[in-house]
Amino acid sequence: MKAVQVEHISKSYGKVMALQDISFEVNRGELFGIIGPDGAGKSTLFRILTTLLLPAGGTAKVDGLDTVKDFKEIRKRVGYMPGKFSLYQDLSVEENLTFFATVFQTTIQENYHLIEDIYKQIEPFKTRKAGALSGGMKQKLALCCALIHKPSVLFWMNPLRASIRCRARSFGKCSNASSNKVFPYWFPRLIWMRLLCVIASH
Repeated sequence: MKAVQVEHISKSYGKVMALQDISFEVNRGELFGIIGPDGAGKSTLFRILTTLLLPAGGTAKVDGLDTVKDFKEIRKRVGYMPGKFSLYQDLSVEENLTFFATVFQTTIQENYHLIEDIYKQIEPFKTRKAGALSGGMKQKLALCCALIHKPSVLFWMNPLRASIRCRARSFGKCSNASSNKVFPYWFPRLIWMRLLCVIASH
Protein backbone atom coordinates (compact mmCIF):
# COMPACT_ATOMS: atom_id res chain seq x y z
CA MET A 1 0.00 0.00 0.00
CA LYS A 2 1.31 3.41 -0.99
CA ALA A 3 1.50 6.17 1.59
CA VAL A 4 0.07 8.74 -0.82
CA GLN A 5 -1.75 8.16 -4.10
CA VAL A 6 -2.98 11.02 -6.26
CA GLU A 7 -4.89 10.22 -9.44
CA HIS A 8 -5.99 12.91 -11.92
CA ILE A 9 -6.67 15.55 -9.25
CA SER A 10 -8.07 18.85 -10.49
CA LYS A 11 -9.20 21.98 -8.67
CA SER A 12 -10.22 25.42 -9.87
CA TYR A 13 -11.22 28.68 -8.25
CA GLY A 14 -13.70 30.20 -10.61
CA LYS A 15 -11.93 30.52 -13.95
CA VAL A 16 -8.50 29.98 -12.39
CA MET A 17 -7.25 26.38 -12.68
CA ALA A 18 -5.09 25.67 -9.65
CA LEU A 19 -4.54 21.96 -10.33
CA GLN A 20 -5.13 20.09 -13.57
CA ASP A 21 -4.91 16.30 -13.92
CA ILE A 22 -2.21 15.80 -11.26
CA SER A 23 -1.09 12.21 -10.58
CA PHE A 24 1.74 10.78 -8.48
CA GLU A 25 2.51 8.14 -5.84
CA VAL A 26 4.69 8.24 -2.74
CA ASN A 27 6.11 5.15 -1.03
CA ARG A 28 6.19 4.65 2.71
CA GLY A 29 9.19 6.21 4.41
CA GLU A 30 9.97 8.29 1.34
CA LEU A 31 11.04 11.93 1.48
CA PHE A 32 9.05 13.43 -1.36
CA GLY A 33 9.31 17.04 -2.50
CA ILE A 34 6.89 19.19 -4.48
CA ILE A 35 8.59 22.25 -5.86
CA GLY A 36 7.04 25.23 -7.61
CA PRO A 37 6.65 29.02 -7.53
CA ASP A 38 3.88 30.93 -5.80
CA GLY A 39 0.54 30.18 -7.41
CA ALA A 40 1.60 26.78 -8.74
CA GLY A 41 -1.02 24.96 -6.64
CA LYS A 42 1.15 23.48 -3.87
CA SER A 43 -1.03 24.78 -1.04
CA THR A 44 -4.19 23.66 -2.81
CA LEU A 45 -2.78 20.16 -3.23
CA PHE A 46 -1.72 20.01 0.42
CA ARG A 47 -5.15 21.13 1.57
CA ILE A 48 -6.74 18.35 -0.50
CA LEU A 49 -4.36 15.72 0.89
CA THR A 50 -5.00 16.87 4.46
CA THR A 51 -8.79 16.79 3.87
CA LEU A 52 -9.25 20.54 4.23
CA LEU A 53 -10.41 21.00 0.65
CA LEU A 54 -12.47 18.90 -1.76
CA PRO A 55 -11.07 18.24 -5.24
CA ALA A 56 -13.14 19.11 -8.29
CA GLY A 57 -12.07 15.89 -10.00
CA GLY A 58 -9.92 12.83 -9.43
CA THR A 59 -9.13 10.93 -6.25
CA ALA A 60 -6.49 11.07 -3.54
CA LYS A 61 -5.57 8.56 -0.84
CA VAL A 62 -3.40 8.95 2.23
CA ASP A 63 -2.38 5.79 4.08
CA GLY A 64 -4.77 3.89 1.84
CA LEU A 65 -7.72 6.06 2.90
CA ASP A 66 -9.79 8.23 0.58
CA THR A 67 -9.46 11.93 1.39
CA VAL A 68 -13.19 12.51 0.85
CA LYS A 69 -14.80 9.38 2.30
CA ASP A 70 -12.31 8.75 5.13
CA PHE A 71 -11.41 12.30 6.09
CA LYS A 72 -11.97 11.77 9.83
CA GLU A 73 -9.56 8.83 10.02
CA ILE A 74 -6.94 10.62 7.90
CA ARG A 75 -6.95 13.59 10.27
CA LYS A 76 -5.98 11.24 13.09
CA ARG A 77 -3.02 9.86 11.14
CA VAL A 78 -1.32 12.86 9.55
CA GLY A 79 0.87 15.64 10.84
CA TYR A 80 0.76 19.05 9.17
CA MET A 81 3.34 21.83 9.19
CA PRO A 82 1.77 24.85 7.45
CA GLY A 83 3.82 27.57 5.82
CA LYS A 84 2.71 30.10 8.45
CA PHE A 85 2.71 29.74 12.22
CA SER A 86 -0.79 28.65 13.21
CA LEU A 87 -0.59 27.56 16.85
CA TYR A 88 -2.34 29.31 19.74
CA GLN A 89 -0.36 32.49 20.36
CA ASP A 90 -1.84 33.13 23.82
CA LEU A 91 -0.93 29.65 25.09
CA SER A 92 2.53 28.80 26.37
CA VAL A 93 4.91 26.40 24.65
CA GLU A 94 4.01 23.60 27.06
CA GLU A 95 0.27 24.36 26.88
CA ASN A 96 0.28 24.19 23.07
CA LEU A 97 2.07 20.84 23.07
CA THR A 98 -0.19 19.44 25.79
CA PHE A 99 -3.27 20.60 23.90
CA PHE A 100 -2.27 18.85 20.66
CA ALA A 101 -1.31 15.67 22.52
CA THR A 102 -4.69 15.66 24.26
CA VAL A 103 -6.61 16.23 21.02
CA PHE A 104 -5.02 13.07 19.63
CA GLN A 105 -5.63 11.16 22.88
CA THR A 106 -1.99 10.79 23.81
CA THR A 107 0.46 12.48 26.16
CA ILE A 108 3.77 14.28 25.86
CA GLN A 109 5.37 11.58 28.01
CA GLU A 110 4.17 8.73 25.78
CA ASN A 111 5.73 10.10 22.59
CA TYR A 112 8.44 12.33 24.01
CA HIS A 113 11.14 10.27 22.30
CA LEU A 114 9.82 11.49 18.92
CA ILE A 115 10.41 15.16 19.72
CA GLU A 116 13.11 15.05 22.39
CA ASP A 117 16.01 16.32 20.26
CA ILE A 118 14.16 19.41 19.16
CA TYR A 119 11.99 20.08 22.21
CA LYS A 120 15.08 20.32 24.40
CA GLN A 121 16.00 23.47 22.48
CA ILE A 122 12.78 25.26 23.45
CA GLU A 123 12.09 23.59 26.80
CA PRO A 124 13.81 26.42 28.75
CA PHE A 125 11.05 28.66 27.38
CA LYS A 126 8.15 26.26 28.01
CA THR A 127 6.21 28.86 30.04
CA ARG A 128 6.59 31.59 27.40
CA LYS A 129 3.58 32.48 25.28
CA ALA A 130 3.89 31.10 21.75
CA GLY A 131 3.23 34.55 20.30
CA ALA A 132 6.33 35.87 22.05
CA LEU A 133 8.69 33.26 20.57
CA SER A 134 11.23 34.00 17.86
CA GLY A 135 10.56 32.73 14.34
CA GLY A 136 12.91 29.78 14.75
CA MET A 137 11.43 28.73 18.09
CA LYS A 138 7.92 28.93 16.63
CA GLN A 139 8.99 26.52 13.88
CA LYS A 140 10.39 24.10 16.42
CA LEU A 141 7.24 24.22 18.53
CA ALA A 142 5.06 23.69 15.45
CA LEU A 143 7.10 20.63 14.44
CA CYS A 144 6.80 19.18 17.94
CA CYS A 145 3.03 19.66 17.84
CA ALA A 146 2.86 18.04 14.39
CA LEU A 147 4.77 14.96 15.57
CA ILE A 148 3.50 14.44 19.12
CA HIS A 149 0.74 12.00 18.06
CA LYS A 150 3.17 9.85 16.03
CA PRO A 151 1.67 10.51 12.57
CA SER A 152 2.21 8.07 9.72
CA VAL A 153 2.50 10.94 7.22
CA LEU A 154 3.94 14.41 7.73
CA PHE A 155 3.02 17.21 5.35
CA TRP A 156 5.43 20.14 5.64
CA MET A 157 4.99 23.36 3.71
CA ASN A 158 8.15 25.30 2.83
CA PRO A 159 10.59 23.49 5.16
CA LEU A 160 13.60 25.32 3.75
CA ARG A 161 12.27 28.53 5.23
CA ALA A 162 12.45 27.01 8.69
CA SER A 163 15.21 27.98 11.06
CA ILE A 164 15.71 24.38 12.17
CA ARG A 165 19.24 23.78 10.91
CA CYS A 166 21.65 20.91 10.64
CA ARG A 167 23.99 20.26 13.54
CA ALA A 168 27.16 18.44 12.62
CA ARG A 169 27.35 16.67 15.98
CA SER A 170 23.81 15.26 15.55
CA PHE A 171 23.40 14.03 12.03
CA GLY A 172 26.27 15.41 10.00
CA LYS A 173 26.23 18.49 7.83
CA CYS A 174 23.38 18.44 5.31
CA SER A 175 23.60 20.98 2.56
CA ASN A 176 22.26 21.63 -0.89
CA ALA A 177 25.29 22.00 -3.14
CA SER A 178 23.41 23.92 -5.80
CA SER A 179 21.98 26.60 -3.52
CA ASN A 180 24.30 26.26 -0.51
CA LYS A 181 21.25 26.19 1.74
CA VAL A 182 21.35 24.14 4.89
CA PHE A 183 18.48 21.68 5.23
CA PRO A 184 16.61 21.27 8.52
CA TYR A 185 18.60 18.75 10.53
CA TRP A 186 15.46 16.77 11.36
CA PHE A 187 15.15 15.35 7.82
CA PRO A 188 17.48 12.40 8.56
CA ARG A 189 15.58 11.81 11.79
CA LEU A 190 12.27 11.67 9.92
CA ILE A 191 13.71 9.15 7.47
CA TRP A 192 15.10 7.04 10.33
CA MET A 193 11.62 7.04 11.90
CA ARG A 194 10.27 5.88 8.51
CA LEU A 195 7.91 8.82 8.70
CA LEU A 196 6.88 9.91 5.25
CA CYS A 197 7.63 13.57 4.76
CA VAL A 198 5.85 15.19 1.82
CA ILE A 199 7.26 18.67 1.47
CA ALA A 200 6.61 21.70 -0.69
CA SER A 201 8.90 24.64 -1.35
CA HIS A 202 9.77 27.24 -3.95
